[in-house]
Amino acid sequence: MMHGYAQRSSNEWPGTGLSVPAWLSDYSNGLMVASGGNLVRWMHVTPWKQDVESCDRVGLIQAMPAGDSEKDVEGPRWTQRTELMRDAVIYNRNNPSILFYECGNESISREHMLEMKAIRDEYDPYGGRAIGSREMLDIDEAEYGGEMLYINKSKKHPMWAMEYCRDEGLRKYWDEWSYPCHKEGDGPLYRGNPAKEYNHNMDQFAVEMVRRWYDYWRERPGTATRVSSGGVKIVFSDTNTHHRGESNYRTSGVTDAMRIPKDAFFVHQVMWNGWVEPETPQTYIIGHWNYPAGTVKPVYAVSTADSLELLLNGRSLGWGKQEYRYLFTFEDVPFEAGTLEAVASDGSRFSLTTAGAPARLRLTATQNPEGTKADGADMVLFQVEVLDGEGRRCPLDNRMIHFELSGEARWIGGIAARNNPSLQRPDDNRPEGLLDAAATKNVSDNYVGATSLPVECGVNRVLVRTTTRAGEIRLKARAEGLPEAEITVRSEGVNPEEYLPQLSLQGSLSRGETPSSPSFREQARGIQIVSATAGCDAGHAARSFDDNELSEWKNDGRLSTAWIRYKLERKAFIDDICLKLTGWRLRSYPLEIYAGKRLIWSGETERSLGYIHLTPHRRVKADEITVRLKGAGKDEDAFGGIVEVAEPAAGELDLFKAKNGGETKNELRIVEIEFLETLTQNRIQINH
Repeated sequence: MMHGYAQRSSNEWPGTGLSVPAWLSDYSNGLMVASGGNLVRWMHVTPWKQDVESCDRVGLIQAMPAGDSEKDVEGPRWTQRTELMRDAVIYNRNNPSILFYECGNESISREHMLEMKAIRDEYDPYGGRAIGSREMLDIDEAEYGGEMLYINKSKKHPMWAMEYCRDEGLRKYWDEWSYPCHKEGDGPLYRGNPAKEYNHNMDQFAVEMVRRWYDYWRERPGTATRVSSGGVKIVFSDTNTHHRGESNYRTSGVTDAMRIPKDAFFVHQVMWNGWVEPETPQTYIIGHWNYPAGTVKPVYAVSTADSLELLLNGRSLGWGKQEYRYLFTFEDVPFEAGTLEAVASDGSRFSLTTAGAPARLRLTATQNPEGTKADGADMVLFQVEVLDGEGRRCPLDNRMIHFELSGEARWIGGIAARNNPSLQRPDDNRPEGLLDAAATKNVSDNYVGATSLPVECGVNRVLVRTTTRAGEIRLKARAEGLPEAEITVRSEGVNPEEYLPQLSLQGSLSRGETPSSPSFREQARGIQIVSATAGCDAGHAARSFDDNELSEWKNDGRLSTAWIRYKLERKAFIDDICLKLTGWRLRSYPLEIYAGKRLIWSGETERSLGYIHLTPHRRVKADEITVRLKGAGKDEDAFGGIVEVAEPAAGELDLFKAKNGGETKNELRIVEIEFLETLTQNRIQINH
């Protein structure tokens, strides 16, 4: 089960872009592993060698693309891509963390797939890498594939989503009850339409991570004969690329651009702490526990457990409502200073404690593990925090920090979101973000390059670069109302003509060995369909169960023909009916399903990003199942705010993979159907 991130190949940092030392690449890529990721899909073009080697060291599987502009091409443009794939394979074939070669950020033809496979077979015949492309839903020769946002399944080869969950959210916005009290979804219009999915608070951004991963978890290995192999969430860190929210950069990352984790980072830790199923009990409470007196709000927690209790200063507040397998919601929790603790049935627990008044600043340094080198290229990552008297971070502090650097280093700086002058800082009622003229000179909209910038939720980071002379590097931080903080590190001399850090940095074995046995328990399997008849176009009825998500069966738009009957290989208890219906994102179908002549399910199907599951109302053993439409489907986009590309072409987002798929008639249109039988007496539980 692949879970990780579709990271831009630039993998850039504010103020310095790609030009970071190798150990800082290890730090960033190692955080993907720490969040539970096991795969990075570099987006659109081959990454530089430093990141390729870094993934070897930190234990992160890579999908290595050639390079393209999101469509299949012909002539010299295709020849250019094959030459790039050849060169990239030769250059990187000895890097063991590369397991996937990607031929394009869109589907390619069967002939082009065979051509790319021939390149792999010629230049890397023994590497064991799979070669494929985005989509490839109907190309058997592709060794893997998968769409961007949607859930694909296959019994032939791995299908994993290549850029799922495009939502955005700034790290500085906790929730609607915390300064600056940002209303969920509030932000500028995007192309004239509300853009709430791109202006999340951090609690709802984290909750959305749970919802979106649930779609893949539900189709994981062990749950059927046809399964999903997971997916990678679009970008790991906030990035200087196309955006839809209020910032002038994409804030889809589970960390900000300085790699400070958002709550979504820890949510993934809980959900992704195994190869398929969670292997270690873990619980996390989303948010903080510092609110004005009288605040009443929902509390969200994620856990590997089946049940979760919330305690406030030792008193039980009851058990959470479980949704999407991992998410637990506690409604209308009254704030009371002290300790909020989630206690899980699997033995894991997590707590938040109210921080006191800001008392001091703390500076810490993350450095080259081999020692900071005076080579003119090494860096130090400094973190500043606002702490209370007990050393706890103050989660609502957003005060301005003024830095002073001296010694053998040059200032690079960090990043922070510009504050709205109309918002008042709660500690002194003055507009936040106002600097004197000297401090604002040559400062970008995001404080890039500035020596004064605010903490966000009590923390921020800055970078400095060493000179070519060894010596002390001193950083001071001061803020109004708090004692000054200072930290000193020392760079050491090095011969830049001899020092190659990528040759001496040590690898990390923290992930542990690849399992020698399956990482999942087989819970259900599909009952084979041997034949089908239908009210219309029966000759193509097999398209609804051909393991090809680019084909479909449909009737002719008349209600009398809107039925299809399946003959199964044997009589079985059908515990789950799994469907991918044309227009899965937009259309709800009113259906009746019969086992023989007995009605076992009736209702309207939900809209989804791929597959839906219908649990029969009664458990009947049968070898014949009929699906019948009761009336015209209803169209309404359940994910209307999510946009796939920067400039979508007309019709690109209708999501109907078949001709005239957007027409609403008395149509029954089935892309794939599966009848699942559990391998125990317990029916499959779909928590939704």
